[in-house]
Amino acid sequence: MKTREQALKYGLSFEDTYLDAPFHDNNWQLVRFRGNGRAFLWTYERGGFINLNVKVEPDKAWFWRDAYSSVIPGYHQNKEHWNTIILDGSIPEKHIKMMIRDSYRLIADNPSKRIYEAVRKIPYGHVATYAQVAEMAGDRKMARAVGNALHNNPDPDTIHCFRVVNSKGELSGEFAFGGAGAQAKLLESEGVEVVDGRVDLKKYQFKEGEKK
Repeated sequence: MKTREQALKYGLSFEDTYLDAPFHDNNWQLVRFRGNGRAFLWTYERGGFINLNVKVEPDKAWFWRDAYSSVIPGYHQNKEHWNTIILDGSIPEKHIKMMIRDSYRLIADNPSKRIYEAVRKIPYGHVATYAQVAEMAGDRKMARAVGNALHNNPDPDTIHCFRVVNSKGELSGEFAFGGAGAQAKLLESEGVEVVDGRVDLKKYQFKEGEKK
């Protein structure tokens, strides 16, 4: 891969992407993710070569810089989170595509969306813990983010956050949608027994992969 056209074509092959030239300068052409408008691929000519700026995880940033002299800290961007790829022919195309693909994934990632998708997996008559939902969403460490996401639940009718309890099976004292006692009523309507504000996890906890 040596040309801007090749890089842009590959960047635009990802879902929900579009081309943008925000600086009224054709030397700068970006590919953005439509979901949040953020750019994951910057293309421009500099020093006689087409350069690509891509987002990268900090540990991988140094990996690629050590592997290729034509991968340098991001030009005009955060040096920890962005790399610049100089298309001088020294980097195998598969590795250039890998870096662009990783950049897309980092920009397009939406933890709240993954959390909501995980909650939708909890079947009728069962519960899951915050940590369990976080793990189902890809990162067990973001259990607190689960609580925040569910507090801002955009669609309670399909994202049944009342099925999420803490690690002891305890319900929320002031349920975000309906107030005190609402969570218990919703669970009981599905046949889940609530005793003293707690659910028996051994009996009602959802085990992903099991048929219900």
